[in-house]
Amino acid sequence: MKDLSNENVVHIKKEEVQYLQFRKLLEYKDTITHVYSIGTDVNFRTARANKEKLPKQDFSKAMQDYKKLCSAINVDYKNLVKTNQEHTDNIAIATKKINQNFPDINLDEYSRTDGIITQKENLVLSTTNADCILILFFDPVTKTIANIHSGWKGTLQRISIKTVKKMVKEFECKPEDIICCICPSIRKCHFEVDKDVKDLFEEEFRDLNISQNTDIMEKQKDKEKWNIDTVLINKIILSNVGLKEENIIDSGICSICNKDLIHSFRAEKQGYGLNTALISLL
Repeated sequence: MKDLSNENVVHIKKEEVQYLQFRKLLEYKDTITHVYSIGTDVNFRTARANKEKLPKQDFSKAMQDYKKLCSAINVDYKNLVKTNQEHTDNIAIATKKINQNFPDINLDEYSRTDGIITQKENLVLSTTNADCILILFFDPVTKTIANIHSGWKGTLQRISIKTVKKMVKEFECKPEDIICCICPSIRKCHFEVDKDVKDLFEEEFRDLNISQNTDIMEKQKDKEKWNIDTVLINKIILSNVGLKEENIIDSGICSICNKDLIHSFRAEKQGYGLNTALISLL
């Protein structure tokens, strides 16, 4: 079986579940726990893209997969709190569980949100992806965590740095104390866009001069197509708001290059599944 472990992440394989953990966050295992699910046999989809309810059997499968993953890291799946993820730049603050005996999933309270911040112990913050970037944040000084979904639209809205700014404003975090970990996602090698999307990135990130930086954006030789490194964009803008370079940890894993182990919208197309990232204060 392929092993995705590298200098930044360790690939854990158990009888019923496999997942990644960031080596940096494992240094704080007495304070937090976290995980990124691995495997295309799991699917953490709890609602359709059009927000309609899933068939009962599909929802039940997602709940079973959540139970197994939560059990593997010794947290209670009933304490899950999940954003509804609609490609916004809205970030919620979770102060308590809403459902007492069931995960906080598909709730109106988290509609039009793509990130959650908390200082509340035992809440298990969840996001899902199939190519989009998921970022876990942890401030060990103030004991604040966050979990965000930053697809290309969220990246254009700079949701990652808006999360940092909200952590600073609401919880008195200092950017230089914050650790952020970037989960597996589509990478520049496969994130191909047309001119309309390319133009949006050029306009939004004028400050990065991305049209002149082939590390960030590169035109294909024979087509009117461009490849964009949204992970690198997030790294740069997070650094620009004060995060230390050594605290911006990238899994370095491409979802499409590893589509046998990680769900990918672009590879699977219709009927694509979802992986999840979880983080919780103990």
